[in-house]
Amino acid sequence: MTETTKKSGPACLTKLTDLNDLAKKSGKKRLAVAVAHDEHCLEAICAVAKMGLIEAILVGNEKKIKDIAANLKLDVKGMKIIDEEVDVNSVRIAVKMVRNKEADILMKGNVPTAVFLRGVLDKENGLRKGDVLSHFALFEVPTYPKLLGLTDAAMIPAPDFKTKVALTNNAVEFMNKLGYKKPKVAVLAAVEMVNEAMPATIEAAMLSKMGQRGQIKNCIIDGPLAYDNAISAASAKHKGIVSDVAGDADLLVVPDIEAGNILYKAFGFSCNAKLAAVILGAAAPIVLTSRSDTEESKQASIVMAAAI
Repeated sequence: MTETTKKSGPACLTKLTDLNDLAKKSGKKRLAVAVAHDEHCLEAICAVAKMGLIEAILVGNEKKIKDIAANLKLDVKGMKIIDEEVDVNSVRIAVKMVRNKEADILMKGNVPTAVFLRGVLDKENGLRKGDVLSHFALFEVPTYPKLLGLTDAAMIPAPDFKTKVALTNNAVEFMNKLGYKKPKVAVLAAVEMVNEAMPATIEAAMLSKMGQRGQIKNCIIDGPLAYDNAISAASAKHKGIVSDVAGDADLLVVPDIEAGNILYKAFGFSCNAKLAAVILGAAAPIVLTSRSDTEESKQASIVMAAAI
């Protein structure tokens, strides 16, 4: 990823800090945090609140929240705290606030992911919008000239074709809201040729054709593309690939969670990439960070959710 590639238009973002400006233009957002008595969570929230980008509503054990804030010298005085010691109830309250438009963003605090997602996916009281919740990450990779999206690295283990269409649409819609009029989508496989023995290549070609026919809108999509073809113009040229996406991708769609998770962690741990990530497909953006994510990544994830 060393050679220069062209950017995908004036809306192209090159650094995660570009999200700060988008969030400022979008206006202050209300963030509801389920089970907010968590050190790393509170540190990230207070940092973003200090930037004037969010108004935080902390749902959880009030004593623990205030004790953490005192120990870490965090200012939570201006934040609304809803005292609730039971995790399930805390999730239910935070989800309800988002559903009732009393908050714009939902964030997971010190609660198991399964408990949190059960509240989000509750058929009667949750935040269901479509059939698929998917994970979207935006990376600032030092050797790539612009931010690079990735889906899905954390939610859907083995998506079938219908699910791949949905998670692609989720990511494209979100990137549209970030200002990308037509993000360039590379559907990844091990090779760039359709091979009947490799189902990922067939599904990638189907997604590409759907994009050409307008069944997947507001993006330019091509696949199958191997990873090197997607991000390296020199590699694409060497292999004779003629494509508006090859060598200039804005978004990578991976074949399954193994490929996505490996790529996600390789970017972070081997390439020193910075990242922001959200869960898409619900009625509002959801910030659900990993324990291994850095403090900077947690902050950037909140900012990205606030930027749309």
